[in-house]
Amino acid sequence: MLLLMGSNTTEAHPIIANRMKKAVKQGLKITVVDPRKIEMVKVSHRHLQIEVGSDIALMNGMMHVIINEGLYDATWVEEHTTDFERLKEQVRTYTPEYTSMITGISESEIVATAREYATAENAMIAYTLGITEHHCGVNNVFDIANLALLTGHIGKRGNGIMPLRGQNNVQGAGDMGCLPNLITGGRPITDDEYRGRFEEHWGVKINPHVGDTQTRTFERMENGEVKALYIVGENPLLADVHLNHTEKLFDNLDLLVVQDIFLTDTARKADVVLPAKSWGEVEGTYTNTDRRIQRVREAVVAHPNVREDWEILCDLSRRLGYDMNYSSSEEIWEEIRLLAHEMYGGISYSRLEKEYSLHYPCPSEDHPGTFVLHERFYQPVEGGSKKAPFVPVSYTPPMEMPDEEYPFTLTTGRRLESYNTHTQTRHYADGAKIKQAEERVDIHPQDAEGLGITDGELVEVSSRRGRLEVKAKVTEQVVPGLVFMSFHWSEVPTNVLTLNEYDPISGTAEYKACAVKIRKL
Repeated sequence: MLLLMGSNTTEAHPIIANRMKKAVKQGLKITVVDPRKIEMVKVSHRHLQIEVGSDIALMNGMMHVIINEGLYDATWVEEHTTDFERLKEQVRTYTPEYTSMITGISESEIVATAREYATAENAMIAYTLGITEHHCGVNNVFDIANLALLTGHIGKRGNGIMPLRGQNNVQGAGDMGCLPNLITGGRPITDDEYRGRFEEHWGVKINPHVGDTQTRTFERMENGEVKALYIVGENPLLADVHLNHTEKLFDNLDLLVVQDIFLTDTARKADVVLPAKSWGEVEGTYTNTDRRIQRVREAVVAHPNVREDWEILCDLSRRLGYDMNYSSSEEIWEEIRLLAHEMYGGISYSRLEKEYSLHYPCPSEDHPGTFVLHERFYQPVEGGSKKAPFVPVSYTPPMEMPDEEYPFTLTTGRRLESYNTHTQTRHYADGAKIKQAEERVDIHPQDAEGLGITDGELVEVSSRRGRLEVKAKVTEQVVPGLVFMSFHWSEVPTNVLTLNEYDPISGTAEYKACAVKIRKL
């Protein structure tokens, strides 16, 4: 069984979606948890058309059933987890009846899904931004882990938790230290011993404190603490929530530097633009969503006036007083292998040439790579295995619910051909077959009829933060009261509508729920 949560897989991860469809033909049962009738529903065993933002209630309700009916392995839970009694108490009130009231899913579907997941020989949970882009995104992920731990569906082939990353090499970027709390190798910056390796090798002292999230950085821009911003490969003036507010923050900067491959909406506001090479013009490695490391090779000779990202950063470092010199991407990778050897010690360029790809952790040249993570749960460990804690969490509704003035819930996501903020994909050659060449607002036929709106008609969508004009797409993919838009088109900047509320731990914005009204023009 595969529990597919908050993932419009066919449009956001089409290659993985094809693998899932193939597995269905071989007997996999997919339960889709999504407020929209996405394409994956066509191959699913069951579609739980959940109320936006009620995922924790659903998972707590499932765990209530699993515990009450004794569908979990008590011995496994005792040997490998802690805080089970806290979890049991937390989910006690999430009866099928109560869970149904919150989620909009029938009691029988909640019970059936819980039983199927708990009793499946092999079961996985795959999720993406429909889980994380909420004010409670971190708690959503904690509850996914709770569900997997309770049932023992982790650490074995065909089991586990599969976060589907939002863009290519997001996993690799985080592993290399692009997260504010980590250093290269995915270890905490606060780890004195580990950080010391880098300090000794580089001959510098590294700030041991956790850095700011983007959310916190924007707050500091607002209060005047941050006056200069250096952006690499990001387009916040189309991608970020509450765009009108974000634009004012950028106007207050003394210096904005953007390093990118196209002149994005953000780059147009920059004082300095540093042109970088694109993915097809560089050498290096990518890390896939499954920890698979692969080589990237130069396929196109770049314009002479653009450079690799690392070359630009090295040149800037030298001018700022630290002599950072590398001759190639491979030299940087060799340093990473040396310092983060527990993760990458055995993954050399020469080995990747022969073996195509390897999964980290891979600590030595004779190590095969780690195909299945968390196998320690099923292997004898001297002194016993380290136990994993349950982290009980409570359901909290979206921060902005619909009301009389703003009666619809807007949820956002992606369209198949238009990648992220459309920076790269809007340059398709003439004649390319594109299903959707402009933004639309998806609205249910019942709501469209009530507003007197026909398919393709121009409407105004507004929230408490902004308004825009867009054509309507009348479709049964959404339920009454729910509308959907993507954020790809700068001509229709959807994020002028979205809410500037954030997860307090990760800083991720609540893209997936805000209240809007729609007016026929």
